[in-house]
Amino acid sequence: MSIAQRLPESGPTERVLRVLRVDASARGDGPAGPSVTRALGDSLIARLQEDAAVEVTARDVSVGLPVVDEAWVAANFTDAGQRSAEQRAALARSDALVAELQAADIVVIGVPIYNFGIPASLKAWVDLIARARLTFRYTESGVEGLLRGKRACLVAASGGTPIGSEIDFATGYLRHVLGFLGITEVEVLGAERLNARGEAAVAQARERLEAVVRSLRVDAAAANA
Repeated sequence: MSIAQRLPESGPTERVLRVLRVDASARGDGPAGPSVTRALGDSLIARLQEDAAVEVTARDVSVGLPVVDEAWVAANFTDAGQRSAEQRAALARSDALVAELQAADIVVIGVPIYNFGIPASLKAWVDLIARARLTFRYTESGVEGLLRGKRACLVAASGGTPIGSEIDFATGYLRHVLGFLGITEVEVLGAERLNARGEAAVAQARERLEAVVRSLRVDAAAANA
C-alpha cells in the first residue's frame, strides 16, 4: 500500500521535500513486538518534518509484492510503444514503484536483517524498480544510473549481525543497488545486535539520528528546482 501524507500548505516560496519511505519489517504492533526499523523510521521522518515542508509517500512492501516472472520479463524487454494491454498490465505495479522513486528527493528504507540479508519482500521491490531505460541504462562507457541527485537512508536493525560487517549482506547490497541506480549518497542508521544489546542498541541509533538528518537534509528551495 502506498499512502501520501502532506503537511499543511506552506508559504508561496517554500518548496516541498519529497520523501519515499519503504518499510519491509514483518513486525507491526502485534504479538511479535514492535518493529525497530519502523520506529526509527518514524523518528527520522518526524525530525525531517521539523526543518522543512515534507511530503511522504509510504510504501509498505511487507504486505507482499509480485515477483518477477516470465510474463514480466517479456513485457519489460518489449519497447514501450509495442506493448500489448496484457504486457502493460504486467508492468503496472513496477511502473508505479518506479514513479514513486523518481519523484523522491530522499528515500528512507527500513531494512530488518533477516538471516544475514534483506527480506524477500524488499528483494521483490528491488527487482521491480531496477529497470533498464527507466532507472539505469547501458552506455558505451558502462552502466549509468538515472536517479542521480537523490539521497537515501537505510534504517537497519539486526538481531545478531553486526551492521557493516562481512556477514551483513543487507546494507552493503542495498548500497550497491542504490549506487547502480545513481543514488550514491547513502546513510545507514542502524540498531545492531538487538538480541544481545536490547535498548542500548536502539539508544545508540537514536543518538546518531541527528547526524543522519543533517546529512540527508536537502535545501527545500533547491529540491524541486
